Amino acid sequence: MESVKSARCVLFAYHDMGYACMEALLKMGAAIAALFTHRDDPHEEIWWRSCAELATRHGVPVHLDESVETAGAKLAASKPNVIYSFSYRHLIPESVLALAPLGAFNLHPSLLPAYRGRAPVNWVLVNGERETGVTLHHMVARADAGDIVGQRAVAIDDGDNALTLYRKLVPLGVDLIDELHPKIVAGTAPRRMMDISKGSYFGRRKPEDGRIDWRLPARKIFNLVRAVTHPYPGAFCFVGGRKLFLWQVQIGSENGTLGAPGRVVREMTDGALEIAAGEGSVIVKVAQFEDGVEGVAREALSQAGRVTDTIQFD
Repeated sequence: MESVKSARCVLFAYHDMGYACMEALLKMGAAIAALFTHRDDPHEEIWWRSCAELATRHGVPVHLDESVETAGAKLAASKPNVIYSFSYRHLIPESVLALAPLGAFNLHPSLLPAYRGRAPVNWVLVNGERETGVTLHHMVARADAGDIVGQRAVAIDDGDNALTLYRKLVPLGVDLIDELHPKIVAGTAPRRMMDISKGSYFGRRKPEDGRIDWRLPARKIFNLVRAVTHPYPGAFCFVGGRKLFLWQVQIGSENGTLGAPGRVVREMTDGALEIAAGEGSVIVKVAQFEDGVEGVAREALSQAGRVTDTIQFD
């Protein structure tokens, strides 16, 4: 029987979840034979810790953006007992999964089978969920569909945005690895079938999905803004034909009609602007024209020489 220190692990890992879970494995003395990871995209806001740097510090061979299909020889040479995927951006083929006799496992940031697929942290906020979590599951040919090994749940509150929620999930992922990796190695890890017919699947979100429809209720607009605010591309509308990003908003009211959707109905003493929604209103705190400076809403708009009572958010 393998021990934690002798069972060879190959990691497909990226982002802060990947870093934290790899760090947890290293702390327990796990033998990490190789790391497959991604190069950072210079067009993204990079705020997470580098899996590649962590691996290099610990003498773990690093393979950057290497096609899994062409890396078969390196994978086979690593002789993995266990394969893990932590925030890796590609589906790993069955031929690779089969190399690990103790199993291949993915840590997914939702309570599977709900929110299978891409960007679950963003989607749960867009859809106004009040709870999410992380799931460690067996990897199979179909994405996020293998048997469940363990889960942890966390509440979502109105103060959460995509970044704060992600940071709630990372320690839950670490807890699962701390608890379940020794059991996986020992062959005693729990396993229960995932019924994907009782779940949901969501695809990749694109920047254009952040367009605000002011005819929607205030809460739906609020949920969209917090789901895609920094470090994501941002929710946006148009003012006078210019693209305006809304980085921070609050719900003003959730009932009644205050005016035509998108119309500024009040300027707050702190420089925020209250905007009528299809139902209720949204208070815009921080905004930015595409070619402007991010700041308090009134100041961001005044830089374009606009007068509050004539503004229409489209």
